[in-house]
This record gives sequence, C-alpha cells and structure tokens, in this order.
Amino acid sequence: AVPAAREAADVVLPRAGGLAAIDHAVTAGRSSGVNIATYLRITLSSNLGNVIAMLTAALLLPFLPMLPAQVLVQNLCFDAAQLAFAHERPAPAALSRPTTLRPRAFLRLVTGFGVLNAVADLATFAVLALTAPGPTGTEDESLFHAGWFTENLLTQSLAMLLMRGAAYGTTAAGRRATPVTRAALALATAGILIPLSPLGPPLGMTPLPPTYYALLTLVLPLYGATVVQLRNKASVAHGSGGSGRGGPQ
Repeated sequence: AVPAAREAADVVLPRAGGLAAIDHAVTAGRSSGVNIATYLRITLSSNLGNVIAMLTAALLLPFLPMLPAQVLVQNLCFDAAQLAFAHERPAPAALSRPTTLRPRAFLRLVTGFGVLNAVADLATFAVLALTAPGPTGTEDESLFHAGWFTENLLTQSLAMLLMRGAAYGTTAAGRRATPVTRAALALATAGILIPLSPLGPPLGMTPLPPTYYALLTLVLPLYGATVVQLRNKASVAHGSGGSGRGGPQ
C-alpha cells in the first residue's frame, strides 16, 4: 500500500523536515518571481527609451547616434549588472503571495518609464549641444558617443536602484549594500570611467569636458525624482506597477 500511495501522491514528504522543504521551495519560487518581474520592468523600459532616443537622434544628427561596438559594450555592462537580481532577497511582505503580471498595467508602466528614459536621453543631447566644441554642438562624434554612453549607464544604474523600491515589494526598507546596490554602483562607475580609459578611443569615444558632468548633475536628479514619482503612482494605481499578488499557492 505504501509504494502505491507514493506513486499516486503529488508530493512525498520525508519524515524529517518535509514541511520545511516545501516552505523553502515556495519562498524561493516567489522570490524568483519578484526579481524576474523587476528585471522585466527595468530592462524593457530602458530598451524602449533607448529605441525612441536612437530613432530621434538618427533624424537629427548627420552621424550614427551610437556605434555598434558601443551598443554592445553598453548592453554587456547593463546585462552583467542585472545578474545581481538573481541574488537579491525581496522583502518578506513581497513573499506573502505569488507575483503575477497584469499585461495592460505592465505595458502602461513600461511605456511610461520608457518615455521618461527617452526624455532623459534627449536632455543629454541638449547638454552635449552646450558642451561640444563644434559650432553646431554635434560635430564631435566621439564626444557625443561618450556623453550618451555615460548618461545611459548612469540612468540605467539609477533605474536598477529606484524601480525596485519597497512599493514594488522588491527590497526591505533600510537594507544597504545589497547585490543590486553594488552592481548598480559598479555600472555607474563603468559608465564614467570607460570613456576616460584606454578603451575609450578604440570604441570611438573621447574624454568629456568637466562642463558636461556639471550639467549632467542637473539631469540625473530630475530623472531620479521623476522615476520615484511615477513608481509610487503606478504602485498605488495598479498594485506594484503591473505586478500583482495572486491567490495563495
């Protein structure tokens, strides 16, 4: 009878620690669900913003807004940083129920943040127009490429930190130096140092003038504040910005 019962059962518990093993498996699954939803929000909105900005810049500039090698390096840096989400521990409140994605709310969220990223990119174009040495502000291609490369990685690092806030149930308030925090700081550091390093010239980038960094400090806080505002608004309106809680599983 025992072998037959084992074959018919969906789950067979060991004598010691059986329920604890199930609890651990459920918690791990819900943790993965929260981190995957956060990853999708950040990645899709960032990519959408880049596409909008790239198409806009292609219409306005006489050269490619970003070279293929620069796009590849930027994506490698961003994707490598986001591997940290696999090691992030969501807040306990986020694990009380499974995470589900509501397609319409999720699409609105991604579109909103994508447009915001594009606006930040276009603001960077204006900064480059003020700091570039050419009479039109866009003649130095390597300077433009370096400026957009740096701004892209800085805004992406901010998105990693701000779009996973407690309102989305992905971080516990007060925790510091999480894997995602360290990865975002490394991503921002790479965005600043790569154009200044020996890798800059082979990638078609040149060191940026100090004026650029000074003006960029005006763009980034505005971007971060708007991200937080949109995040909180989406969380209230749609329940975790397109990711809701399903029934107990």
